Amino acid sequence: MKVLVTGGTGFVGPRIVHALRAQDRDVRVLVRSPERGAHAASIGAELAIGDVTDPDSLAAAANGCSHVIHLVAILTGKPATFDLVMTQGTRNLVDAARNAGVERFMLMSALGSGDVPYYRAKSAMEQTVKASGLDHVIFRPSFVFGHGGALSTFVKQVKYSPIVTVIGPGVQRSQPIWIDDVAAYFAASLESSTVVGRTFEIGGPDVVTWNELYRDLARTLGKKRALVHVPFGVARMGARLTQSFPGAPLSADQVEMLAGPDNVVSNDDALRTFNLPLVPLTEQLRRVA
Repeated sequence: MKVLVTGGTGFVGPRIVHALRAQDRDVRVLVRSPERGAHAASIGAELAIGDVTDPDSLAAAANGCSHVIHLVAILTGKPATFDLVMTQGTRNLVDAARNAGVERFMLMSALGSGDVPYYRAKSAMEQTVKASGLDHVIFRPSFVFGHGGALSTFVKQVKYSPIVTVIGPGVQRSQPIWIDDVAAYFAASLESSTVVGRTFEIGGPDVVTWNELYRDLARTLGKKRALVHVPFGVARMGARLTQSFPGAPLSADQVEMLAGPDNVVSNDDALRTFNLPLVPLTEQLRRVA
């Protein structure tokens, strides 16, 4: 078995590569430059230079691989960029996988819905994989917490500011899942025959509102913090004015995603199928704080 991982140098990707190498799997990581793949190479992964927008590079990367784990995604950009990187990039990779005789295609999708380019692209990616004719498994995680990423931003907010800004009323619920638990799901689905053709919603063991999350984090840090709520409309307006500047905290589309429905799993299929131990939210917060 040889596993091609795209997006292996992003937020979740390195943990998935690490989980596969911990099982002594033969792993090839698609990278845009050798420098970006230095960590993966240091733990024994093979590097393939290429990009999901370059079909020729994907053909070379997929050659000889039996499995593909596709993680590439972007959070901000113009609609055309989402289409190029996520939608068309997935079509390119599926074509390369079929031509290479890949046995199983595994996709990182997302839990949530809404009329924003990110969710539209994720939906299109799922449809491409489902129509590919390949054995496939799709995972839709809720918010993924780990060192770096969104949780580290929340920690800085609570640690250094006496007043914590919450977008909206703070009552939307999410089900944060620890990054290594996401990696464990992918690793566990490489060879199982019971997961083929299925889509799994995955989240951690705890459901929390944004208000509860910030209060739990303040308790973990030993801080007393006041929460100030910014209406969605005001946040959207501010994001539109600042999103084009480097380092902007949120885009208007990201505000729209926060304003969406609860981001929690709707069934226990993943729990019953994989039976993996999951890190509780209190421990997730402790590890990053």
